[in-house]
Amino acid sequence: MPRIRPQIVLPSLIAALVCASAAAAGGSISPVAYSTPKTVMGKIIQSWQSTPHGNGVSFTQSYGASTDQAKAVAAGLPADVVFLSTGDDMNLLVDAGLVDQTWSQQSYKGMAADTVVVFAVRNGNPKHIKGWNDLTRPGVQVVTPNPFSSGSAKWNVMAAYDAQRHLGKSDKQAVAYVQQLFSHVVSQDTSGRNATNTFLAGKGDVLLTYESEALASRAAGQDIQYVIPRQTMLIELPIAVIKNSSNKDVAQKFIRFTKSDTAQQLFAENGFRPVNPAILKKYASKYPTRPGIFTIDDKTIGGWRAADKRWFEPNHGLMAGIEKAIGG
Repeated sequence: MPRIRPQIVLPSLIAALVCASAAAAGGSISPVAYSTPKTVMGKIIQSWQSTPHGNGVSFTQSYGASTDQAKAVAAGLPADVVFLSTGDDMNLLVDAGLVDQTWSQQSYKGMAADTVVVFAVRNGNPKHIKGWNDLTRPGVQVVTPNPFSSGSAKWNVMAAYDAQRHLGKSDKQAVAYVQQLFSHVVSQDTSGRNATNTFLAGKGDVLLTYESEALASRAAGQDIQYVIPRQTMLIELPIAVIKNSSNKDVAQKFIRFTKSDTAQQLFAENGFRPVNPAILKKYASKYPTRPGIFTIDDKTIGGWRAADKRWFEPNHGLMAGIEKAIGG
């Protein structure tokens, strides 16, 4: 048989390898996230796409109320990466078999960024809102999202409860405070972003929200003021890959990028507290600490599993009873 000349085979082989390399560098990712980080995620995605791992990768993004987003993914909404506002919503996907139960054992406990619970107030703070007890004074109207759709609202509830515990109140007194607080609530929107829009439209005297949400509103040109109470909750924001993702390798590379110095810097510039301590230290004046800061793992709460069972079970949880009592 005639021999094939090597110089004819070699260019074909090189072309095949180049095509394979280009295909490997591409791909697509579908991130499903809660509403607040939409702007910063766009910037992080754009930055990653300029790297060798992100070059040629396309994105299909979805943003909405955290708990609603988690439920949608559990019901079949396509997703490769989930960036949610509570560990409780991530646990929902663990229970659905979509996220590995070891998600919190990844770097920075599986978190991409942090924020804290703050009080957004009217210009000049005319109601002199400084601490949690000011929220239940006569005549003070509060805006907070619905805890059965919004992760932001769950953080607000747990912050309100645990602030009272750290102020020396008993469990019974702290639960009673949450009910008293919700009797002052005049709007419960579906998400943190929708609650912000309601407040900016003129409803209420104070908005319970993320520090990141307040800063995002400022960046969008809204003149919003806020107070960080002495007792407040550190909000830890989890990110994870979907186990059955067909783009799992690319998705994991993107998640690693969200914790890189470049992405952490972008988080800091766009209203989020970096999980990287070195980057956070650079922004100490923008993100001040508080003497009474606590986390969801505080012994008076016991973590998201315990909080969800006790507070947010839709039929028999404490919030179901509180909503019923106030006609919410």
